Amino acid sequence: MQRRILFVDDEPDLLMGLKRTLRPMRKLWEMEFAPSGDEALRLMSLGEFDAVVTDMKMPEMSGADLLNTVQEQWPGTVRIILSDQADRETVMRSIAPAHQFLAKPCDPEQLRSVLEKALALTDLLQNTSLKSFISNMKSIPSLPLLYQQVTSELHSEDPSAARIGEIIAQDMAMAAKILQIVNSAAYGLRAEISEPKQAAIYLGLNTIRALVLSLSIFSAFDPDLLGPGQAEHLWEHAVSVSKFARLIAICEGIGGRDLDPYISAGLLHDIGMLIMASADPENYRRIVAKATATGTRLDVLEFEEFGCTHAEVGAYLLGVWGLPNEIVEAVAWNHRPLDSPVTEFSTLAAVHVANAIDAQQHPERGYMDANIDNAFLSRMGRDNRLECWTQRCIEQASVVLAS
Repeated sequence: MQRRILFVDDEPDLLMGLKRTLRPMRKLWEMEFAPSGDEALRLMSLGEFDAVVTDMKMPEMSGADLLNTVQEQWPGTVRIILSDQADRETVMRSIAPAHQFLAKPCDPEQLRSVLEKALALTDLLQNTSLKSFISNMKSIPSLPLLYQQVTSELHSEDPSAARIGEIIAQDMAMAAKILQIVNSAAYGLRAEISEPKQAAIYLGLNTIRALVLSLSIFSAFDPDLLGPGQAEHLWEHAVSVSKFARLIAICEGIGGRDLDPYISAGLLHDIGMLIMASADPENYRRIVAKATATGTRLDVLEFEEFGCTHAEVGAYLLGVWGLPNEIVEAVAWNHRPLDSPVTEFSTLAAVHVANAIDAQQHPERGYMDANIDNAFLSRMGRDNRLECWTQRCIEQASVVLAS
């Protein structure tokens, strides 16, 4: 199926350049080019587009204003802003309506890569109502205690970006959003940032304060959203999987900043549960309760009800937000890694095994996936490493319990 993409810019030369450089994509993409926000909305009213790529600074209607309207009327459309690399104010204005931010002038290969990845993710998630809900999300709810700790630190006499980063690194919702923002092209990074504490330090207190207090990007989680006590279980599991994934990576000789994707992927691997619960609270609480009572795997019941699981939902959001690909990959395939294209040790392998080990340590959460795909480990040539990984993780868990 051909994808429809709309490019919007008030500079005729730039539009002509895009037409020329993207000509090889004509067999895959149906492309339209609009010189203004008004013309873009007229074209969208005639037929929906899969993605809109717009310049930020345009007369009469800015790119942010255009994407706000697109978000309201066509929430399933991927929304991308083009902005000057040094213009951080642009990012702040565009955080709510835009999924990703690219530097202008934009390298055609980078633009093509970003669009290909974002559009490929739309195939991952087939539930159109969930897709629209996700695309319209401005924030994901955070654990109330951690949200309160962030706001308290910001209101303290001597707030610290590092301390705030340590708090954010424990919360999947805040971690996902801050990684989306810091990896936007407007911050001019030469390499992706994959760890929330590093992201918070890079953004600095003024930006974090604006995100939390002015723009309300972060919000507190309703403790009953998943059912009694389930929120705490979810966060405990996420933190454990993050630690275990790091330990498994260390066992394989990985260290330094290369550990960051493993830490973040472990923390974020179940973020789709929050999204599905936010989209349909009553049904999702019922599914969680049924899974808890019967011991049926949660992802099995999710698929029966929604036609997708929290893994696809989480990966879709993180991918559209532009998070590093290895994190998205680990989230997408952590319950069925053999279906992935991965053939070597990676974040996916570490998160898959870490998830199962933690689930095995907590049989009272019987709906979690405690199965390890030995065929996948064999394909990677790592089936002989499972005993070592398990021992290291259990030792870590024992130390935590004893302390």
